[in-house]
Amino acid sequence: MACIELSHVSVELPVFSAQKRSLRRAIMGLGTGLNSDSRIAEGTSDICVRALVDVTLNFDHGDRIGVIGANGAGKTTLLRVLSRIYEPPRGTVQIDGRITSLLDLSIGIHPENTGYETILLRGLHLGQSARTMREHMDEIVDFAELGGFIGMPVRTYSAGMYFRLAFAAATCIEPEILLMDEWISAGDAHFVQKVEARLNRFLSRSSIVVLASHDLDLIARICSKVVVLQEGRAVFFGPVKEATERYAHLCEQ
Repeated sequence: MACIELSHVSVELPVFSAQKRSLRRAIMGLGTGLNSDSRIAEGTSDICVRALVDVTLNFDHGDRIGVIGANGAGKTTLLRVLSRIYEPPRGTVQIDGRITSLLDLSIGIHPENTGYETILLRGLHLGQSARTMREHMDEIVDFAELGGFIGMPVRTYSAGMYFRLAFAAATCIEPEILLMDEWISAGDAHFVQKVEARLNRFLSRSSIVVLASHDLDLIARICSKVVVLQEGRAVFFGPVKEATERYAHLCEQ
């Protein structure tokens, strides 16, 4: 059974190394949740944003986890740590289970590659072998509904075709752990129905689901527990009702 354990995880994202005082003033004025000097870490030559600060969380089989917080609270950074895009410089992350990450559907896509090549590269970026992707090639092509375009360069695709290919390649294997940054609902009406049917199947069969979203109704419908992030810290982790009440209180401050 899948499980996720984060222990005292901190992540600092470098901004750039000039005009620190001006940068500090600019960041404070963005209104993105970075409303405290505690989020800014200055070294000798770099300025970093403390995207996650001493986060400790445990997710177990059967958990449907929502992640909520203001813009800049650390939601996407947390998901990138879980998907192994970011290796935290402090703390430990233990993940047991096969991951499907729907954070960035552009990963592994180059405009000059054909649809076939894109499927293989997308799979490699997601930790799948080329052999595995070839075994699922027909299913991916059929789901994406690209017809003869599958052998053409991706630069010839429309935005809808691009999305269909990326989604089909990313979801060809049912995950044990599903990571999502907002619910996917792009594309034409017919394909949206196919996307939602596949995602709903994943939700019912995945061992652990982690969904970051601003849609509290969606969180309440899908999730059993919620993490509330504020300025990079996990200030609450527990039942949905208590979490949304805590978040509402934070928004009122």
